[in-house]
Amino acid sequence: MKKVLFISYLIYICQLSGAQVPDNNWNVFRGKSDLSGSTKSEIADSPVLLWNVATGVRTKSSPVLNDGVIYFGNEKGTLYATGTDGNTRWKYETGSPIEAPPMIFSDKVYVGSSDGVLRAVNKLTGKLAWSYHTDNQITGSANVWVAGKLAGIIFGSYDYYLHCADPETGKPLWRLETMNYVNGTPAVANNRIIFGGCDGIMRVVDPRTGTERDTFDIGVYIAASPAVMNDRVYFGDYDGSFYCLDIMAGRIAWQMIPETITGSILGIPAAGSNSVVIGNEDKHLYCYNATDGRTVWKYRTNGRVVGSAVVTPSKVLFGSMDGNVYILELVRGKKIWSFNAGAPVSSSPAVSQGKFYILTEDGRLLAFGNR
Repeated sequence: MKKVLFISYLIYICQLSGAQVPDNNWNVFRGKSDLSGSTKSEIADSPVLLWNVATGVRTKSSPVLNDGVIYFGNEKGTLYATGTDGNTRWKYETGSPIEAPPMIFSDKVYVGSSDGVLRAVNKLTGKLAWSYHTDNQITGSANVWVAGKLAGIIFGSYDYYLHCADPETGKPLWRLETMNYVNGTPAVANNRIIFGGCDGIMRVVDPRTGTERDTFDIGVYIAASPAVMNDRVYFGDYDGSFYCLDIMAGRIAWQMIPETITGSILGIPAAGSNSVVIGNEDKHLYCYNATDGRTVWKYRTNGRVVGSAVVTPSKVLFGSMDGNVYILELVRGKKIWSFNAGAPVSSSPAVSQGKFYILTEDGRLLAFGNR
């Protein structure tokens, strides 16, 4: 009986962690619900541009991918569904700028916008299923928790709340009040929701009830989202410090404080193997040892690094505000390849089956891979 219960518990944990997401889909803009930004899918050393789609409108969104269709938004408020062949399937007009990346769950695409509305759109038809209204803008992506037949769409708002809605109906399930803007994406892992905000507090929340299990007061704006790996939470703050939070121990395991003048950390860490990679407004991409926080390497670009990297088994993929997309060696941080996209890149890439997709801030979706 105990063995059966233990197996059931493991299945439950896997459902909540997002581990069931296959590598050929990229349903959350960081790949999985834990926001770790890692993939088992390898990319080529020298990929080529396969195609690009121009929207003609500035975007700060990031693409997601499901069943051969890429979804992204722009500042006009248009949600795009574009096939991996480069052909647009449909467009949906929200009427308000979309800065938040979309998120896909079941048969719907969920996307927040500057008017404070989270919309659920049928992923095949582009028809609106429901909308959920908050009292201020939504800049971070939604995420999802799943436990058996139960599920909830979670997202933050500048109305100081983390919200949870029913995926099918949009009916409010619960909401948790904070003390400032919630502008990032909540991470979901191991029966927990973990998120920070502009009140400088990292919160650990029960997904079923929305009640706080634990809080960690950092004291500095947390402008971006955490990444979770092996019960450790990695995140940066607005002053450029980088943290590893040990959830089980209930304490900060280590903290990297900038030795010199540095910029804010606005991206989400990429956690893979024993490495954690994060960009900084000081124009560098940093790699830390996940266990002790030791600096493994840093790579300087010619622009701020405000987007989030993706790590593959051997590489790091990211964009910079200098207009380039880079591939580095994960072990040494040595540049393998770069591509001049012709416009700043703040997008997080989506990776699938050896190809990757990334947005430029002038509104172009670029697709890379082997010919």
